[in-house]
Amino acid sequence: MKQSWPRLNADEAADIIQHNDMVAFSGFTAAGSPKALPAAIARRARERHQMQQPFQIRLLTGASISAAADDALSEADAVSWRAPYQSAAGMRQKINQGQIKFVDLHLSEVAQMVNYGFFGDIDIAVIEASALTSDGKIWLSSGIGNAPTWLRKAKKIIIELNHYHNPRVAEFADIATPGAPPYRHSVAIFSPLDRIGLHYVQVEPQKIVAVVDTELPDAGNVLDGAKPLCQQIADNVVTFLLHEMAQGRIPREFLPLQSGVGNINNAVMARLGESPDIPAFMMYSEVLQESVAHLLEAGKILGVSASSLTVSDKTLRNIYDNMDFFAGRIVLRPQEISNNPEIIRRLGVIALNVGLEFDIYGHANSTHVAGANLMNGIGGSGDFERNAYLSVFMAPSIAKEGKISTIVPMCSHVDHSEHSVKVIITEQGIADLRGLSPIERARTIIDNCAHPLYRDYLHRYLETAPGGHLHHDLSRVFELHTNLLNTGSMLG
Repeated sequence: MKQSWPRLNADEAADIIQHNDMVAFSGFTAAGSPKALPAAIARRARERHQMQQPFQIRLLTGASISAAADDALSEADAVSWRAPYQSAAGMRQKINQGQIKFVDLHLSEVAQMVNYGFFGDIDIAVIEASALTSDGKIWLSSGIGNAPTWLRKAKKIIIELNHYHNPRVAEFADIATPGAPPYRHSVAIFSPLDRIGLHYVQVEPQKIVAVVDTELPDAGNVLDGAKPLCQQIADNVVTFLLHEMAQGRIPREFLPLQSGVGNINNAVMARLGESPDIPAFMMYSEVLQESVAHLLEAGKILGVSASSLTVSDKTLRNIYDNMDFFAGRIVLRPQEISNNPEIIRRLGVIALNVGLEFDIYGHANSTHVAGANLMNGIGGSGDFERNAYLSVFMAPSIAKEGKISTIVPMCSHVDHSEHSVKVIITEQGIADLRGLSPIERARTIIDNCAHPLYRDYLHRYLETAPGGHLHHDLSRVFELHTNLLNTGSMLG
């Protein structure tokens, strides 16, 4: 059935959305996420609130969206419930104040949870597309995320047709879904660049209720310049990987890498690119970020499977201007495939992620400061960390000029257990935890990763704490955190 749809502006399209609707946005980070509708929904919320009428949506996304979009919605009090990840200061503040209910989820699980009906119906899907046809074929843009699932499950669809994107961006897309039990099929990906799906998503044309034309760039991925601390951590990561190669635990042709987003990860990728002893390698990851795009051009990275192009506008334009080169080297997948545990384990992915806090036994906290206040969310770190060939966590040993130690007796919140964390790396050194008993792990982490300011304290704690298999003094286990809350410094 061929069909034409109303071409509306963003405010007209926002009027379709009703109070308490479950609204699902496309994209993964700012890449591929709606550009015009978030601000329009925020304006609609303000208008309704001024008329003393309720208006809030429940918001599902792939990962984060742009900080500007999340903050506009939170400032307008337009969101009552949010999942599965965010990275915006304003949204974070409302969540930590209890004004927005936030559900922190492993990114690989979100699409299947929606398919199973765990969150109820999706009322409206707001999807950025690079092209669509009258028979309901939709080509996505620079981020895939959960958009294929949203398109299939939503009652109504609003398309943001973004003419900023090169239509050839669809050549990156490999749209496939694994299905639901008991009919879930295996996913035949045996190399990061294997393709198993389509370039587009097919929907019932009558579900599309509006098309909003835009010509807006992604918000971009502007990171701080390389800092000495990040470079030291990166050097330690390269040292560790080279040692693993020398020991024969990483094959000479190397293994696919996963890398999170941020300054440390960008520094690590740059250092890997500079090392003459690291061979050219593949990536199987969530995001293709700035340094990765440059290493593709340099030939150090042979190919990348991801869910989004999380890069600066300048780098995105360069990719679009050189599609003949990049089209065969980049695959963009739905996040339930990019973060799929079975594929991660099959490919032998080496996972490189950043944590907020680690305890002396190897538990990791990725999400909550002092056990209470959310930062961003667990994202996909757990998907990779639990299933990787090697799970490596990285962090500075201290923060706030030494007022905070990232190595503590017990994590104030645990996202990743000691059973999955294999290696911790700070600028101080490398703690390889494989095959170590708890007490051995503790001494290794303290000696190699803790900052000298805190090393004696942590050793004294370990040696004086009572216990058996583990040593813990429950009267003192959060002493550093208590000091921080009372005095502003863990040192007291």
